[in-house]
Amino acid sequence: MSGVLILDRRQTAAALEPATVLDAVGRALVAVARGEVSVPPRIAALTPAGLLGAMPGYVAGFGPAAKLVTVTADPQHPGRSFHRGLVVLFDEHDGRALALVDAESLTGVRTAASATHSALALATRPGLGRVAVVGTGTQARAQLALLAAVRPTAEVTVAGRDPVRAGEAAALFPGARAVTGVEAAVRAADVVFCCTGADAPVIRREWLSPGVHVSSVGGSQGPELDPGTVRDAALFAEWAGAAASPPPAGAHELQDLAPGRPVTLLGSVLAGDHPGRGGDTEALTVFKSTGHAALDVAAVRVAYDTARARGLGMRVDL
Repeated sequence: MSGVLILDRRQTAAALEPATVLDAVGRALVAVARGEVSVPPRIAALTPAGLLGAMPGYVAGFGPAAKLVTVTADPQHPGRSFHRGLVVLFDEHDGRALALVDAESLTGVRTAASATHSALALATRPGLGRVAVVGTGTQARAQLALLAAVRPTAEVTVAGRDPVRAGEAAALFPGARAVTGVEAAVRAADVVFCCTGADAPVIRREWLSPGVHVSSVGGSQGPELDPGTVRDAALFAEWAGAAASPPPAGAHELQDLAPGRPVTLLGSVLAGDHPGRGGDTEALTVFKSTGHAALDVAAVRVAYDTARARGLGMRVDL
């Protein structure tokens, strides 16, 4: 077929089958850890309202792709933000553009997939146990929808400032309950997914019990986790630049770590090249996600292949 396959927001979401994306993102994380990708650090142009980021990458078996994404504050809702943009998949042999898809839908699912991999690899309880999802926005909802698809037996609590939005988010995971207090939800959790647009910490070290795993995927504008949590945790990330590069490429929480402080690549754990938490069931573990173009490449390939198989989208000669 000729032309570029274009998927709108609804079609992009429909083409991102959760289990398939989870598998593809896992393979991309392993490829990152083994140095088998070509991905330069993310760059961004700053605007009065936020930023425009560019994230190109190549992963063997998936192809080259690039994401353009804007991150802007929601003027109607302080503390919330929009993540909007486009992802383009190219043919790795002749360079043709193959697909153009919605970045917001794709980013939510691929980020939730990497966070879920971290929990499955590092949590101490089978099936994840008691899960707290902190946040009620787009990313928190993507996380809840993915968990409902791949770990429906988890005991889930959703914590947010707005009880109405917390209830709406909780409805995405059958049996989940909503609470307004972050501290109470976190204190009772075995796994914490922190999915906020915060510019200051929303998680405190004293709230976390021994053996808890924390997955932090928000914090584009500042740290979601307090310094005590970072200080005491075994740290994991998608790529080495999460600590070595300044924001917006790197993570706010991982700047200025002590010399020699290890940050383990999650893909090394998934590949069996690193033991993760090993046998230490009392250790605090933290996965700090910054996003990585290799994950976008994997997810857009899933969307393209699924859309072709299902006859989704429309073709345009560009």
